[in-house]
Amino acid sequence: MAQELATRGGRDAAGQVSTGRPIEKAFTPAVDIFEQGEMTVILADMPGVAPDDIDVTLERQVLTLTGRVKRQAPEGYRRLSTEYREGDYSRAFTLSDAVDRKKIKADFRNGVLRLELPRAAEAKPKKIAVKAA
Repeated sequence: MAQELATRGGRDAAGQVSTGRPIEKAFTPAVDIFEQGEMTVILADMPGVAPDDIDVTLERQVLTLTGRVKRQAPEGYRRLSTEYREGDYSRAFTLSDAVDRKKIKADFRNGVLRLELPRAAEAKPKKIAVKAA
């Protein structure tokens, strides 16, 4: 299962992520990837993103996660110092043929995107019967 996905990432010289859309700031969300039974699970941290502002796309073999943060500027305040940086999130993974693309599930709760990537039936180990001569 460990060879079923590979990370992709980075921006080009124009500041665009793999989605091709221009961005102000983009952070790579921290992810945990683990195996659970017959599926791979990805947990991606995207604090400050609303559920409606998340896009999960699958084009060819590339699974792209994008989260947009709505900028918060309190009215009547003049900012003196800023340590917390706001920005959008983007991360891409290349999937192998071992993932059943039609059964991928996504859930977003408390700033964490959870993706379930089930193993394709063709990729599951098969027992081959041996006949005695």
